[in-house]
Amino acid sequence: MAVYADFRGLPESARGASIALGNFDGLHAGHRAVMDAAKIAGHGAFSVATFEPPPRAYFRPGDPPFRIFRPERRNAAILAAGAATVFELPFNGEMASMTDEGFVRSVLVEGLGVSHVSVGFDFRFGRGRMGHAQRLSSLGRALGFGVSIVEEITGHGAKASSTAIRQALVAGEPEIAAEMLGNPWTADGIVESGERNGRKLGFPTANIQLGELIHPKHGVYAVRARIEGEDSWRPGVANFGRTPTTGLRDPLLETHIFDYSADLYGKRIEVQLIAFLRPELKFASLDLMVEQMHKDAAEAREILATPG
Repeated sequence: MAVYADFRGLPESARGASIALGNFDGLHAGHRAVMDAAKIAGHGAFSVATFEPPPRAYFRPGDPPFRIFRPERRNAAILAAGAATVFELPFNGEMASMTDEGFVRSVLVEGLGVSHVSVGFDFRFGRGRMGHAQRLSSLGRALGFGVSIVEEITGHGAKASSTAIRQALVAGEPEIAAEMLGNPWTADGIVESGERNGRKLGFPTANIQLGELIHPKHGVYAVRARIEGEDSWRPGVANFGRTPTTGLRDPLLETHIFDYSADLYGKRIEVQLIAFLRPELKFASLDLMVEQMHKDAAEAREILATPG
């Protein structure tokens, strides 16, 4: 993968690109429009520059997890969309203190040597978010590169944004998130050993920590899962939460893949949230919980078997 973790010391072959600039968490329709604008500008190779960590993580380190994509998934999706390079601009104290002009001169001109820059209409940059898209356009004219400003993209009756996607996931509305993303939201991680309660109850699960990924609404979902080394998606049912019936613990995504029994410990899996079935509940007994689990599995099978 052609990914650079800095804007300094780049080989000449990576400089001079037409870049899409922004956070690109989730690659929703607005992000894709910004990328398309950089592609069609016709000045240098099409590349993407984003911030790592995101400015929000730098300024508000105590916030709950909010990433829609892990950086590796984001970068892979950007490259799959045709970008020659991904520049992960290190967001630290140095960058946070740059003025808008300082950022353009140091990062875009001296560092990346940009030929063209595409941004969204609401892009802000520089110390205290002092710069905006029109200011970038003015600086571009003065410093010798073109600028495209992409207007607002709407979806599901609202602005297609990372914020709206996060709100949909937290509200237990994965279908709305999927409409804005263009695909179902996907969690991924390494399967870890759990308490094996699911296996004892007839519902073995592949358990992953979401970590820095946004935590969707606690509850049960119809899902599709893809196992490392496989191309196809398998249907299943998953619970995200703290399992109040068997003992509270940190939130975990527990996925039961239908008609599958092989050991997955240590493997990477991807889990798409397709539909929210119900909130997480505390049952009076394990028998009642298992009864509900069978109902959940039947409902998930029905949803996943329905075309579209």
